[in-house]
Amino acid sequence: MASIIQILINNKKIETESGKTILEIAKENNIYIPTLCYHSDLTPHASCRLCLVNIKGINNPQTSCSTIAENGMEIETENPEIAKLRKTNLELLFAQHKEECSDCVLLYNCQFLKLAKELDADIEKFSDRKKDFPIIEFGPSIVFDSSKCIDCRNCVEACANQTINYLEVGKRESFYQITPSTTRSCIYCGQCITHCPVGAFEAKSEFEQVEEPLNNKNKILVFQFAPSIRSSIGEEFDLPDGAIVTDQLVGAMKELGADYVFDVSVGADFTTFEEAKEMVEKFKSNKPSLLMSSCCPSWVRFIEKYYPEFIPNIATARPPHIILGGLIKTYWAGKEKISPKKIFVVSVMPCVAKKYEITRKEMLFKYNGTSFAPVDYVLTTRELAYLLKKRGIDLAKAKPQKADNPFGEPSGSGVIYGASGGVMESAIRTAMKILGAKNEKVDFPKVRGQEGIKVSQVEVAGKILNVAAVNGTGNAKIVLEQLKKNPDLYQCVEVMACPGGCIGGGGQPLPQDKQIRQKRAQALYNIDEKKKIRTAFDNPDLQKIYKEFLKDEKIIKQICHTKYK
Repeated sequence: MASIIQILINNKKIETESGKTILEIAKENNIYIPTLCYHSDLTPHASCRLCLVNIKGINNPQTSCSTIAENGMEIETENPEIAKLRKTNLELLFAQHKEECSDCVLLYNCQFLKLAKELDADIEKFSDRKKDFPIIEFGPSIVFDSSKCIDCRNCVEACANQTINYLEVGKRESFYQITPSTTRSCIYCGQCITHCPVGAFEAKSEFEQVEEPLNNKNKILVFQFAPSIRSSIGEEFDLPDGAIVTDQLVGAMKELGADYVFDVSVGADFTTFEEAKEMVEKFKSNKPSLLMSSCCPSWVRFIEKYYPEFIPNIATARPPHIILGGLIKTYWAGKEKISPKKIFVVSVMPCVAKKYEITRKEMLFKYNGTSFAPVDYVLTTRELAYLLKKRGIDLAKAKPQKADNPFGEPSGSGVIYGASGGVMESAIRTAMKILGAKNEKVDFPKVRGQEGIKVSQVEVAGKILNVAAVNGTGNAKIVLEQLKKNPDLYQCVEVMACPGGCIGGGGQPLPQDKQIRQKRAQALYNIDEKKKIRTAFDNPDLQKIYKEFLKDEKIIKQICHTKYK
């Protein structure tokens, strides 16, 4: 048990638990200390040296992120000497970072530039020393510009925490150089992006590809936004963490140029219904069986690359935005008498791996003899915010509008897909409906929260299901190793590759930490709690589309299912 210590910070007496760093204590007491490389998810690296403080009795300034507070310490966070050191350190960091600000998605929300302004640093005082360092593409999802890297190694640790270890540290001239492994495979989770403080990693994107249809009157431009976007994108426009901006988001995308805006949470209702049917089928077989979620492309790739023996256990239900894209180009196109070839579907996603997902051949579908890609382009949350700002659209002031029908009214189950445990909870709710369970319970709090592995038992139609909701592939590895030893340990497993689930995805606003992720997730559960319809099975639009269009197994498999190899 931690003891209580007393310290002074700027002559303010503070009582706190032992074992904490000076920076942690300062943050808890609203005492500002500038940081750049520090991230609460990671081990302090003390590489940027902007968090320097003076400690009475110690000659040289110390990094507050890595210095454990001791009883009786007297700490000073500001004085001319510290200010000068911070400014010089920041100017030296900019010498390692090639500035291409006008073409950077972080332009409007760059912590590096904010610190330069705050510390009155001259970002061009020293010439760039990494001009010839390479730009490396990680598949169709991630770009790493090593000429912008400041050698903090946050990306390396974040990748190691995911047990991927794709990023390695080499040596070039007087610098360390981050390089991709030649023996490991990237899963495109984007945690390197969310933990990079200077934008050296970013989602692979060419804005011209989506801006062209914005200006092309011969195309019907459809935007569809993921469940988690409604509680995260507001942060890019100075709204509180977790602010719900669903209607403003629709209004802003219409102002941007979208002809129609649909809610991927409705697609999540379809995924839930199909996945619940798979769950029930396994459940009725009375044989030990395991079903794993399939809506996270990084998790699916993790299985394919590192645990292929579990591929048969992956649910065949397509991810929500893929199903919805398919329905847009078939059912909706038919209703509106629009040629599918005229429709351009843009998915706004919290996830950079979705850029990879839409390139997979398994996601194509055939309809009336023609092969279609359900989704034409993926924008991350950050990229949409960049486009809105570039065009002078302030989401916080956008005129609220409702998403278009018939894909505008999701159940509460569809909305909570954005949080870890949400897919599991949604599927259980619908499985109970399918089985005719009399229990009207819809809340399953034991699968909610930020913990890496959440285990629970659920009673369905008189039988007990052992379930696990997992976030982070480092935690997924633990569960998979357990299942290799005991295949009957769980009947259902949900995995989201990113911390906290989609609310912590690689395309989400920065910065993000556990507290921010929790606020984003709680906002989704608040929406769910207020919904009149909280189960995908009961969504009237879903029921109507099954009655009118998804009438037989052939069309259901074409639109709603796929296979993995």
